[in-house]
Amino acid sequence: MAKNVHNHSIKRQWLLQQGVIYALLVVLGILFALPFIWLVSTSFKTDSQLFVIPPIWIPDPIKWSNYRNALDYIPFWLYFKNTLTIAIPSTMGMLISSSLVAYGFSRVQWPGRDAVFILVLATMMLPYQVTMIPLFIVFRNLGWVGTFKPLIIPSFFGGPFYIFLLRQFYLTLPMELSDAAKIDGCSELGIYRQIILPLSKPALSTVALFSIMAYWNDFLGPLIYLEDDSKYTLALGLQQFQRQFGMEWAMLMATSVVITLPIIVLFFLTQKTFVQGIALTGMKG
Repeated sequence: MAKNVHNHSIKRQWLLQQGVIYALLVVLGILFALPFIWLVSTSFKTDSQLFVIPPIWIPDPIKWSNYRNALDYIPFWLYFKNTLTIAIPSTMGMLISSSLVAYGFSRVQWPGRDAVFILVLATMMLPYQVTMIPLFIVFRNLGWVGTFKPLIIPSFFGGPFYIFLLRQFYLTLPMELSDAAKIDGCSELGIYRQIILPLSKPALSTVALFSIMAYWNDFLGPLIYLEDDSKYTLALGLQQFQRQFGMEWAMLMATSVVITLPIIVLFFLTQKTFVQGIALTGMKG
């Protein structure tokens, strides 16, 4: 009898502890979501509801025309196409180059490998502002300024952070897989393509999500290299809208929601693979 009472007490204590943890997580989740909730709420408001005290969280009436008007004020679909033109090839280039380099740093033995890897990681300490002017001079001499090339071509040379993530994942894969493939006469490139890549889907999905988010939200790169309005991305288009129609807060929020929504949808569709990839890339150093 005493044992049952003790077990019941432990179970009740565990349930109470779990309830407190979930309650804290819900509160923290709401706090983190508040800015986005306010963004969406403001995008549906009329001008008279924007700056009232206390603030209005649920607009009444809901002004759906803010979205239509906002997309009419800027060539949204042109900017959307330009953003995809940059983000998709750049993400593919980053996946190909970073995975190849990470394979060389983790699965192939060669003199000075670890020293070179440390050097690659050291480049992450350089702020973009340090290399911005030299890169601009190089791309200007190549005649690439005013085109998408400076925003796409560098991704085919890898990214230190993504190389690090993929290297950490590759180190978790047993070397016996590569050894068995070598005995069967498979080359390093064949091992990479036929064995490593199929096993690396969670890590590659994580890199792809990070990369496409970075290129989708990139503002400084397009601002520096794009000169023609017809080549502007969504980030630049939003800045243009703010500069021309800064007082139209509701339409500005509507434009921001439309630009943010694809990334949010993409994250929710891939969150399981994303979390799995993040967990696996930190298992072994």
